[in-house]
Amino acid sequence: MSNQRDHDPEDAETARPRDGLFIRVYFGDGRHLGPGMIELLETIRTEHSILSAAKKMGMSYRRAWLLVEALDTSYGQRVVITHPGRRGHGTDLTAFGERLIALYRAIEAKSAAAASTEIAELRAALTPDPAPERGEKPASTASGKAKRPAKAKTSAPAGS
Repeated sequence: MSNQRDHDPEDAETARPRDGLFIRVYFGDGRHLGPGMIELLETIRTEHSILSAAKKMGMSYRRAWLLVEALDTSYGQRVVITHPGRRGHGTDLTAFGERLIALYRAIEAKSAAAASTEIAELRAALTPDPAPERGEKPASTASGKAKRPAKAKTSAPAGS
């Protein structure tokens, strides 16, 4: 299953987001689990650091730490374990943190499989060249600049 952040590895320059679903699991008491929290856990797993994960994701350390604490509180168990003094490699996921990722990714994959026919039909119904969103440049040229109509040349003889 691919979410909006996934890109085709073939060509990073022209990669377009893949078709897919954006899954957020809501619980009746107002808590939720979504792709941002899962991406944070996966980035912490890779970086072994909440600070490095936050920087890589473009968020503040405080925001990342608050999200981790919210997960700990929501589930009543820790999702990361910190090892003070291990510079740059002081944080690992707990077994429960790994399980959260696995459960979320399973929900995501099953949802995508269940909806694949409908997603394909929606894709087929899209117009071939969508208009650019507000503030974006038209994609009509490689440079990203819209082509202007050529001015008509007049060939009036000199002195007429």
